[in-house]
Amino acid sequence: MTLKPKKLDLAAEWREARLLHPLYNALGREFVIELPPCPDLESGMEDPPQESVEQARQWFLEMDQKIQVHQLRQFLQTTSLTSEEGLQTLLQHHLNRITRVDSDRDKIDFLLVQFFSHCAPSRLEDTDVDLSYVAQTLEPVLGDVDLKQPSWLDPIEDFIQSANGCHSLNELLTSGILDKGRKLKVSAGDDYFEPIAMVTFTRFSFLMRRVFFRLMHQDLNTILDGLRELEARGVETLDCRSAQFSADEPVARLRMICQSWKVMFHAEYSSGSPLRMLVDLRNVVDAALSRTTKKAVKLPPPAPGRAKAAVAAAAQFAPSSSEVAEFEVTAAPDWDHDSSAAQFEPGDDEKN
Repeated sequence: MTLKPKKLDLAAEWREARLLHPLYNALGREFVIELPPCPDLESGMEDPPQESVEQARQWFLEMDQKIQVHQLRQFLQTTSLTSEEGLQTLLQHHLNRITRVDSDRDKIDFLLVQFFSHCAPSRLEDTDVDLSYVAQTLEPVLGDVDLKQPSWLDPIEDFIQSANGCHSLNELLTSGILDKGRKLKVSAGDDYFEPIAMVTFTRFSFLMRRVFFRLMHQDLNTILDGLRELEARGVETLDCRSAQFSADEPVARLRMICQSWKVMFHAEYSSGSPLRMLVDLRNVVDAALSRTTKKAVKLPPPAPGRAKAAVAAAAQFAPSSSEVAEFEVTAAPDWDHDSSAAQFEPGDDEKN
């Protein structure tokens, strides 16, 4: 049974509106969303007449129609305005929509992962992220959830296992796993709003975020190791045209770029060109290492200490708020569009 919207009394609805109003105002300013102000909300009135509540309700409805999913994702992954209470209220606000369209589902999907990530402890192990734990964490917004899964959700566990078996970002993005998860979500229709379905997809997206960032950092570290090795072999430049760089790109400059990517990828969950360049640059470095030895040389996996550092880096990913972000887990390798892992769904306070 799908989750039914809760009917709030006027006082509760006004409290929610006053809590969300500053966040919506900031979001509107950031993305230049033009809408006349709501005077009584602007005034901070505490005990408004019913007419004021109805005007505020219409104002939020129009704002929600103007705000795109990617704007909400980007804003919440970079703003310092959200708290656990704010995220919970924003999530409940969207869950209480009487009529839900695809964009509402996508916003709710992102907000569920964002809320779970915010509430989850930073040292949470993947093995602890089972349905029971996710349902318990989401109980403030979804209530008590029956953990019996319908059969149409069975493929999710296979998707998670396949993602965990990927050894590089390119392997994950070209595997179709993220696309399959997205298609299952879309094909669910109203069944997505069954509490157990929302719990299942939240778990999936959260774990995909972790896989995504672990592989991304491992790729960056592998590239940096390879560039250092190439410098030691006397290689000063690489033909990086396939990765959107020049035909004689200095190795030293590539190392600086990779270091800057580490910072950038901690700040947003975007896919698009930067991730394509990352994947293509690893291919260039791997090929260069092979050419500079008599035998084909394959980059070794990161040393245990480096691997732990990569995992720790992904675990510390916490822009004030985001697989990524988040960066949402969508069909990935459409490199020219946002395609991310969770609503990566990111920023967050992404404490994974």
